[in-house]
Amino acid sequence: MSVASFTISVSIIAGSALLYTRIPSITQHYMGELQTELTKVVTDMIPGQIDDVMPELPELPSVTGPALPF
Repeated sequence: MSVASFTISVSIIAGSALLYTRIPSITQHYMGELQTELTKVVTDMIPGQIDDVMPELPELPSVTGPALPF
């Protein structure tokens, strides 16, 4: 085995080990970004959904008077 092929083999093994150990942090990073984006989408949707299901409020009186008319 030549020195060049040994160096390449060691480099591939070291790179694979490094990538394998970084997979959890990379996955966690992208999951955090995905969660942030989904939160923004849901937050933007909620006000419209609430307005759709809320009933129309009755008209409030503009003048008040005694409880019993005289």
